[in-house]
Amino acid sequence: MSETMTRPEAKTLVLNSADNIAVALSNLEVGAETPQGIIIRRRVPRGHKFATQPVRAGEAIIKFGQIIGFAKDAIEPGDWVHEHNCGMGAGDGTIARDYQFSEGVLPVDMVPTAERATFEGYVRPNGKVGTRNYIGILTSVNCSATVAKFMAEAINRSGILEDYPGIDGVIPFVHGSGCAMEIDGEGYKIFRRTQWGYTANPNLGAALLVGLGCEAFQIGRMKEHYGIADSDTFQTMTIQEIGGTQKMIDWGVERIKEMLPIAAAAKRQTVDASHLTLALQCGGSDGYSGITANPALGAAADLLVRHGGTAILSETPEIYGAEHLLTRRAVSREVGEKLIERIHWWEDYTQRNRGEMNNNPSPGNKLGGLTTILEKSLGAAAKGGTTPLTAVYEYAEPVTEKGFVFMDTPGFDPVSATGQVAGGANILAFTTGRGSAYGCKPVPSIKLATNSELYGRMTDDMDVNCGDIIDGVSIEDKGQEIFDLMLRVASGEKTKSEALGYGDNEFVPWQVGAVM
Repeated sequence: MSETMTRPEAKTLVLNSADNIAVALSNLEVGAETPQGIIIRRRVPRGHKFATQPVRAGEAIIKFGQIIGFAKDAIEPGDWVHEHNCGMGAGDGTIARDYQFSEGVLPVDMVPTAERATFEGYVRPNGKVGTRNYIGILTSVNCSATVAKFMAEAINRSGILEDYPGIDGVIPFVHGSGCAMEIDGEGYKIFRRTQWGYTANPNLGAALLVGLGCEAFQIGRMKEHYGIADSDTFQTMTIQEIGGTQKMIDWGVERIKEMLPIAAAAKRQTVDASHLTLALQCGGSDGYSGITANPALGAAADLLVRHGGTAILSETPEIYGAEHLLTRRAVSREVGEKLIERIHWWEDYTQRNRGEMNNNPSPGNKLGGLTTILEKSLGAAAKGGTTPLTAVYEYAEPVTEKGFVFMDTPGFDPVSATGQVAGGANILAFTTGRGSAYGCKPVPSIKLATNSELYGRMTDDMDVNCGDIIDGVSIEDKGQEIFDLMLRVASGEKTKSEALGYGDNEFVPWQVGAVM
C-alpha cells in the first residue's frame, strides 16, 4: 500500500514518501510542532490530515502515494486538510486512470493441500460447507413478512429448539420488496438471485419460502427458473393458497418441526480452509481504517487465498477512485474490464438519481477524518489484500471462482452483505472506526476496530483491536490473528455480535428500479 511508514513518537504518521500530508495520531493544537518540524496553523483532530508542504490551488493532495483530492485554495504546511480546502476537482471530479490491466498480477504462494489450515464445518449434500446451522424462513414479498415472523416466534416460544442444540436458530428473513416491480427487469432479477442465494447458503440446514400469492415475485416462477422442487429441507407455500393467515402459520410451524431433526442430523467435521468464503466489509470508517484494520484484513484475506479459500470485496461506490489498483491485479483484461463496466454503471446510476459518487462519505466518516470518496476508497480497497483478482460478479450472483473476487454492491453495509451472503459467503469480517453495530445471520460477523480508543469504548461489540498497529504491531501479525480467529469462529466460536443477538434485521436486498 505504501513505500514507507514512519511512526515518530506515535503522534503523526507519514504513509508514503510521495505524500504531501501526514495523519495526526492525537489532537494537534494550534502552535504545536510536529516531528516533521511543522507548526500547526489550525487545530487538527485525531485521525485527520495536515499539510507537510505547500499545495497550490488546484494541485493534487496525495495520501498513500495516490490522489485523494485537489486543493480548493492554497494550503500551507501545518494547515488542517479537510472538506473546507480539499475537493474532488473541477467538473464531476472524475480522474483519468491508467488501468494497466493485469500488469501487476503476482503469483500466489499457495499452501500445499495437505498443509492447509482446517476448521470444523457442516458439510452439505452438495459439497458446500456451512459455519452455522440455521433454519431460514424466506419471504417472497413484504405481505408475507408477518406470518414468517409469527412462525419463528411460535417455534421459539414452544421451547422445542432446546431439544436440538445443533440448530443455531430459526430466522425470518423479511424485507420490504417483492411486488410493484417490473417483472423480468433488473431489480426483479437481483431479487430472484438474492432469494435463491439465501435459500442455498450452506449456513442454512433447511428453509421455507412463504408468499402471499398475487405478488410480482412468484415463487413458482423462481422454482422453474432454477429447476428446483420442494424437498425435506426446502418447502414453499402462499397465504392465499393455503387459506389464510392462521393456516399459514400453522403450516409453517409444522414444516419447521419436521425439518428440525433433519437439519440437526448434520454434525461438524474437519475440513480445510478452502471451504471458507469470506465477505469483506467496512462501515463507520475513519482516518485509521486504511492504515490499520483494512490492510490487516487484507493480510488475512491473502492468507485465506493461499489456503485455497475465497475472499469477496464489494461496495463498488467505496472502491471508486481506487479501481485502477484492482484492474492491475485482474487475472485477465476481461475480468478488469468487467469491473470498469460496473464503475460506469454506478456513474450513470448516480447521475440518473441526481447524485454523485462523492456523496458516499457519511458525516461520521468525515468526522473520523475521511474527506473524499477517493480517500475512503483507497483505504477500503486495502481489505482486498494483494492477490490476483480472479472474477467480478454482479449482485447476489453465485461465487464460483476461488481466490480474491469482487461483487458489485452498494456501499450501504446491510445491502452489500446481503448480496455477499446470497453469493455464498459463510463468514464475514467487518472493519469499523466509528463503531458500527452490525450482525449478519446466518453468517457470523467478526468486528475489527480500527483504533484502540474505539475498542476500549465498545469492547462488547468488537472482536479484534487493530489499533495496536499504530503502536508497532505488524500488519502481517494482525492479519494472522484475524485469520486464526476466522478459523475458530468458523468452527463455532461465537462472535461479539452473535452474543448480543444481532442479525435478525440485517437482511436487506438491493432494490433497483422504480417502485410501481
